[in-house]
Amino acid sequence: MMMSVAALQASGRPVVSQLFTDNMVFQQLTDAPVWGQSKAGKKITVTASWDQVPVETVADASGHWMTRLHTPKAGGPYTVTVSDGQKLVLKNVMVGEVWLCSGQSNMEMPIDGWAQVNNYEEEKQEADQYPHIRLLQVGKNTSPQPLDHIAAEQGGWQVCSAASVKEFSATAYFFGRYIHRHQQVPVGLINASWGGTFIEPWISAEALRLHPDMQESLSRVTRLPADKTERQAYYDRCLAQWKTDKTAVVGGYTDGQPAFARQPFESWPTMTVPVEWERDALPDFDGVVWMLREVQLPAHWAGKPLTLSLGRVDDLDFTCWNGREVGQSLNFGLTRRYTVPGALVKAGRNVLAVSVVDTGGGGGIYSDASELYVENDKGERLTLAGPWHYKVSASLGQLGDLPVVDDSSPNQVTVLYNAMIHPLVGYAVRGAIWYQGCNNWRKGYQYRELLPLLIRDWRARWGYDFPFYIVQLANYMPLQTEPGDDEWAEVREAQAMAAQHVEHSGLACLIDIGEAADIHPRNKQEVGRRLALVALAKTYGEQSIAFSGPVYAGYQIEGRQLRILFDHADGLCTADGRPLEGFAIAGSDRQWHWGEAVIDGRSVVVSCPDVEAPVAVRYAWHVNPLCNLYNAAGLPAVPFRTDDWPGLSVNNHWAN
Repeated sequence: MMMSVAALQASGRPVVSQLFTDNMVFQQLTDAPVWGQSKAGKKITVTASWDQVPVETVADASGHWMTRLHTPKAGGPYTVTVSDGQKLVLKNVMVGEVWLCSGQSNMEMPIDGWAQVNNYEEEKQEADQYPHIRLLQVGKNTSPQPLDHIAAEQGGWQVCSAASVKEFSATAYFFGRYIHRHQQVPVGLINASWGGTFIEPWISAEALRLHPDMQESLSRVTRLPADKTERQAYYDRCLAQWKTDKTAVVGGYTDGQPAFARQPFESWPTMTVPVEWERDALPDFDGVVWMLREVQLPAHWAGKPLTLSLGRVDDLDFTCWNGREVGQSLNFGLTRRYTVPGALVKAGRNVLAVSVVDTGGGGGIYSDASELYVENDKGERLTLAGPWHYKVSASLGQLGDLPVVDDSSPNQVTVLYNAMIHPLVGYAVRGAIWYQGCNNWRKGYQYRELLPLLIRDWRARWGYDFPFYIVQLANYMPLQTEPGDDEWAEVREAQAMAAQHVEHSGLACLIDIGEAADIHPRNKQEVGRRLALVALAKTYGEQSIAFSGPVYAGYQIEGRQLRILFDHADGLCTADGRPLEGFAIAGSDRQWHWGEAVIDGRSVVVSCPDVEAPVAVRYAWHVNPLCNLYNAAGLPAVPFRTDDWPGLSVNNHWAN
């Protein structure tokens, strides 16, 4: 639907944004903007079948036009006709509740695609029962400058069905389904998410200029050439210089050949690929690792080009075959398929070397084994799954900033706001749900500032304070054994602070439904339900709904024990009937000890024989904490601490 102004002037046809297509949902009971392009000076008439009242506007000198439709109560289907002498008719239009859904991979995670939710086959089939739920998938895109148009997948809005929901956000769908069931209204879900992304790319440049940490990064992005071809050439030059400057980090490049890719590696340790190395040989490691393996090829493969498939890599890769780079991808989650030139292909022993750069999270080459192979021009394949040798090259701290990349990379400041949020601005929505934070786990103190900044930035763009509901990070990695500081807990704290202190916000706590071995919990049904409980209570006024687990409200020192007070504390209990777990207590020496915790009405009393004069308590303060406190609604207590002692990520607060 996107056309140049010149083409529009030639054709004379009105064109609307891909936000306005067949099957769309308008927000009910509002003055909903509608916009598009036509010939400059053309009169545009928009008529909705719910009232048959035409509204008129005139395209400006650039051909842009915008008007508003006064929407009724939820209902449909309707038609909307746009005319500038020629007509465009939008069919099967509904009026109901519209929610913007955004974040990183846990928002992106589909019902059944690169990951699967619990009971995904049944969930897909059941989706056919909800044709009044409509889905709009914003295509992945980046830009150093704000864009006016999105490229919607499948051409625009889709009716919910087994086919359309398959690759759609599971969190968004289950949230919308719960709202649809309870409110009995059509629901429109706009999914604008991208796995492996930080929060900074989702915030506008104007807002980021208010934050002192972001100035250098903004400067790098804003000086990118506007033309895409020039931008790619600029990036190629910067990347080549970065490799030269970071010789020790990426393995030593000489005449384009990485030293690690040519070193004897048989004595290096091995890990079995596919793998996320933080679950295997390199727990808690972020940085650069060279991964090598020998590939034995038959004689008839020699001298002919190969297809090399590595599946997905967490996060970046520089891939070499027999000492020469054959491909690179700087996007987390993209499928890697490279061509190995025939001149590099030998009979017998070949060496595949991949420099994997992990900026946070699991790390490694992690796709299913079926996606790891080399293939010749006759379709013959050899698997690459199995043992690979590896060697650590550098930690994340030694890596330094990668160059600002071309417009295919999502992890530069403001580029996702520009390409995936800015084109949506103005579309009438009820509110937003947000599931992101894993990538920012080392900067919880900075996240305290960036998440409220994003919320207020988006609301300022839309012009009203729509509800904004946050998914708190789920538990992940090995179960906690000792109390202490934790960077994931600091991000959860930042999320809870935003929900508490930013007006019209809320929190869905997931501290009990995560998976130690998977950063993407499969129980997205419960994620959607808990988000929907918040929305039903706070947005839709269903006062009888319990929407939160116990929330820390204060404490009292009572001799050798501390009494913790809670809101949302009706029927405090443990989920398993066992004694309370996950409470740590400290004195003024700031040494943490496991506490003995007992429920007393709407409070919990914590003590420890080793702490004579307690001053602070923490609960569920770990990436995968011990915790079992719930309320009568079956919702878990939100992790908290009573102290404000500097944590692990405070030293990274000012790191750019």
